[in-house]
Amino acid sequence: MSPADGAADLVITNGKIATLDARGAFVSALAVRDGRVIALGSDAEELGRRSATGRTIDVGGRTVIPGLVDTHIHFVREGRHYLAELRWDGVRTLAEALERLRRQALLTPSGQWVRVVGGWSENQFAERRVPTLEEVTVAAAGTPALILHMYQDATLNSVGLAAQKIDRTTAPAAGGTIERDAGGAPTGRLLATPSATILYAAVAALPALSHDQQVISTLHYARELNRFGLTSVVDAGGGWQFYPEDYVVATGLAQSGRLTVRVSYNLFTQRPGHELEDYQLWAKTHRPGEGDAMFRINGAGETLVYSAADYENFAEPRPVLEPRMEDELRTVVRFLVQQRWPFRLHATYGESIERFLNVFEEVNDRDSLRQVRWFLDHAETVSDRDLDRIHRLGGGISIQDRMAFQGEYCLRRYGESTARDAPPIAKMVSKGIPVGGGTDATRVASYNPWVNLEWLVTGRTVGGTELARPENQLSRLRALRLVTTDAAWFSSEEGLKGSLEVGRWADFAVLSSDYFSVPEDEIHRIESLLTVVGGRVVYGVGPFAAHSPPPLPSIVPEWSPVAAYGGVAPLQGEGVAPSGPAQP
Repeated sequence: MSPADGAADLVITNGKIATLDARGAFVSALAVRDGRVIALGSDAEELGRRSATGRTIDVGGRTVIPGLVDTHIHFVREGRHYLAELRWDGVRTLAEALERLRRQALLTPSGQWVRVVGGWSENQFAERRVPTLEEVTVAAAGTPALILHMYQDATLNSVGLAAQKIDRTTAPAAGGTIERDAGGAPTGRLLATPSATILYAAVAALPALSHDQQVISTLHYARELNRFGLTSVVDAGGGWQFYPEDYVVATGLAQSGRLTVRVSYNLFTQRPGHELEDYQLWAKTHRPGEGDAMFRINGAGETLVYSAADYENFAEPRPVLEPRMEDELRTVVRFLVQQRWPFRLHATYGESIERFLNVFEEVNDRDSLRQVRWFLDHAETVSDRDLDRIHRLGGGISIQDRMAFQGEYCLRRYGESTARDAPPIAKMVSKGIPVGGGTDATRVASYNPWVNLEWLVTGRTVGGTELARPENQLSRLRALRLVTTDAAWFSSEEGLKGSLEVGRWADFAVLSSDYFSVPEDEIHRIESLLTVVGGRVVYGVGPFAAHSPPPLPSIVPEWSPVAAYGGVAPLQGEGVAPSGPAQP
């Protein structure tokens, strides 16, 4: 492989380095200068390229992969709240989850809440059920508590109901239901029937961390993603999140050079009935691609107009979109295409996707959609015919592992013929549609990308249900490409990231286990021992602790659940702590 001229400031040796180039080559060493790969080859070749002041890291025969990319995550939102949330991701019993809730309630001061905001499914628990209202009430005692269960329902204890002023007289938020007993008193369950608006409102009403605490929270969340080898994300915006106010923290960290994850973010319309006005304003002041390699605008979406919201809740019937949707969506999409703004659109159900594509084809008749990078998110029940339409219009699909968490619900409601191909990933890939993988973390799925990769390979849910048919499962290499090389398309960064090749960003992870040979039901246990972004070590533990970056600011507030438990439940493995908070 032909190297660039000049000495390296970082050399990685003695590795099993999966370059993910077009040939799928493996090498033992790579050299980095000024944040980019300058050469790949043998140990002897690359050691000779190190500068006098450069650093060499012998990775001891471990597997090295390009940094992982999550094409659909809510990084900006979760960063601001991460240190306030108790995570049940990876917890294997309901008894342990409730014990964490009980202990956290004792630590949480007056005026604050214990909050579990997604990332878990009852099917991961040995008990195979959600907690009862009585269990949550007993565990949380006198501390307000909210337990968000995907975008299906939330449980509030009596103290939490009082804090949110939910009583016999309270009218539910539009698009939701307050469950009541025979006497009309609220039970503590909020139901997303027919939509999740009531859940968004309940979570948004929780007290926020201070600005300074949000800065520290975002730093720790980025480090937590680095723990799993994530080096880049595409942020999908989110409801009840406002631009630019809620982006101040992430913007400030990017401007000061403190972000350790590359973030491309989409602007999510914020005012139902005024969506076009939002995008007209942003188009006057911003351009897609604006920013730098660590923090930049990606485009519009994932919600373009609120009348197109077909939010997933497989426990309930599919929502039927309003007749006005087509006119509203057509106006916004036509404007975005004319302004050359890339866009993404949340699209769960085939019936919704058919209507969306009718609109896109109308726009395409006058203004070619191939002028912009556009894609659908999720597409669990998209039809074969509509996959062909997406391909003809030059679109892509960002799929997520929501089915790993919600698959049992889809199976019960729609049957095997639908659930076992939801989404039809193998068909998408075979038709030549750009496909990227992500998690949609954190309010449904976990942000752990290895749970996603295990689901792509095995077709099994986190509860062990054999869901995807064999022909809809991917090889390990094909699955890995969805979150590396293929994922780069979704932020218009092909040629810069996703593979380890000369001239590309030096983003990579040294793994705790060999992804290509570990038993498939242990893929979810993989973590990174050393994560590098742009040639800079951003995470190092175990044998690479000496290379670790300086410690982050101490976790705040002092009652933070992350101080007690860390983020995703740690799993035993080389260099990985068996308990306690995420290691610096």
